Amino acid sequence: MDLKQIHELIKIINKSNIGEISIEDKDGKVTIKQKEEQVINVAPPQQVYNVAPPVANIPQQAPAAQAPSTPAAPPAPKSDESKLLTIKSPMIGTFYRKAAPGKPNFVEVGSEVEIGTVVCIIEAMKLFNEIESEVKGTIVKVLVEDSTPVEYDQPLFLVQPS
Repeated sequence: MDLKQIHELIKIINKSNIGEISIEDKDGKVTIKQKEEQVINVAPPQQVYNVAPPVANIPQQAPAAQAPSTPAAPPAPKSDESKLLTIKSPMIGTFYRKAAPGKPNFVEVGSEVEIGTVVCIIEAMKLFNEIESEVKGTIVKVLVEDSTPVEYDQPLFLVQPS
């Protein structure tokens, strides 16, 4: 079973009420389970130090001057993000924008992408998976920092379709 077939199975399982599925063939066995809603705290607890400043030498601040009131300007037209397409993570793993340290990023804001263009790599269990664009257009925004963990179906890039 290849990776694309596994991704399709994951999508089908996520859209259904099936809790778990196991498929076995001559090459091996694949088990897919629905993600349970669990909150896992990954960050270590931070120490908080409460230190009171010395009272004697604190200068009194004057209240801030009120700005003269101006008539409310009409709200600026917001960019229509509803027309933007999203490239999402097909798996859980670590997001990388480039093939190796010192190499250029696969795509930048303003880069034109075609269907099948490699946009990033996601490392999952020591396997580096090239993620290809499923849309054609221009990269408008990168939504994830390099070398950070991503979840399944997490938005990675916003693309202006062409």
